[in-house]
Amino acid sequence: MNKSKKIKVALVGIGNCASSLVQGVSFYSRPESTTVGLMHPNFAGFNVSDIEFVAAFDVDKRKVGKDLAEAIFQKPNCTTKFQEVELLDTKVLRGHVLDGVAPHMREYFIVDEEQESVDIAQELRKSGAEMLISYLPVGSAEASRFYANEAIKAGVGFINAIPEFICSDPAWIAKFKEKGIPCVGDDIKSQFGATILHRIVTRFIEDRGHKIDNTYQLNVGGNTDFLNMKDESRLISKRLSKTNAVTSILGEKDFGVRIGPSDYIPHLNDNKICYINVKGKQFGELPFELDIKLSVEDSPNSAGVMIDVIRAMKVAIDRGVSGNLGAISAYYFKSPEVQYRDDIARTMVEDFINFKQ
Repeated sequence: MNKSKKIKVALVGIGNCASSLVQGVSFYSRPESTTVGLMHPNFAGFNVSDIEFVAAFDVDKRKVGKDLAEAIFQKPNCTTKFQEVELLDTKVLRGHVLDGVAPHMREYFIVDEEQESVDIAQELRKSGAEMLISYLPVGSAEASRFYANEAIKAGVGFINAIPEFICSDPAWIAKFKEKGIPCVGDDIKSQFGATILHRIVTRFIEDRGHKIDNTYQLNVGGNTDFLNMKDESRLISKRLSKTNAVTSILGEKDFGVRIGPSDYIPHLNDNKICYINVKGKQFGELPFELDIKLSVEDSPNSAGVMIDVIRAMKVAIDRGVSGNLGAISAYYFKSPEVQYRDDIARTMVEDFINFKQ
């Protein structure tokens, strides 16, 4: 059924998440590689080694013009280097800035304002890319929609890894469907991160007959994602996405909740520390309280999910599926068009793999 075994992927935003993804593809493509960290070593006939990066876009002059294998290790990237990557013969091209660089981030992203941006749709077509992954900074509302539209113009699938509501928006879904191409999103979940843990815990508490009075989730980290979100105006969609991801699957929603990034701590680099607190009432209306701390490498935690999403997108393209991929969005993203409990969404993914309608 596979029209082409290779999965040709384009990236926009060559930051820490892109670095972990590119490293991960190289890591799991080794003949002696482990399968630890993979949810699906084989996804509907596709292995990790089938993924090929054919185009890349960024605006930082330290990355533009370099081979993707070199660009992923340039500053301000700070994620852990766990795999050497051979040259990929894919040069990072100058993308469009728009609102992708916040004013307070100008000293961290070195942009050559005189360098001309490339025609994104044209480069996507030229590279043979089948899909475009958006790893733009949080708060890039205008840029996100620009790149989504370029994907539509080029006729390639679109994966929205950030909390801008595109692939969950019926109007945008209709645009992709009209073009005959798939989209998936929005706001990718970590493989085992704050959102998935918070969802599991609160749902379990409710399933066991307890009542939640209030809950909060605070996150700190030292990568540019956390620095970018120090501007509160850029994380409105992020806070909404993370909050809805937790509360949407609960029957009772009338309780105090505060979820979202809280501070940037430079020396943490790509380490993300999450604190979750839940207070409520148990049998006899006696009080209970739960405190959890989770510490993870942030970007690799996302890459493990994206490796599945890329292969799911390829499967959809080969099957001629267009519009939003409901099962994939529901299981792998925080803000899908329709929210499902994680156990149900996982079954939906397995049905997708096995081509069950």
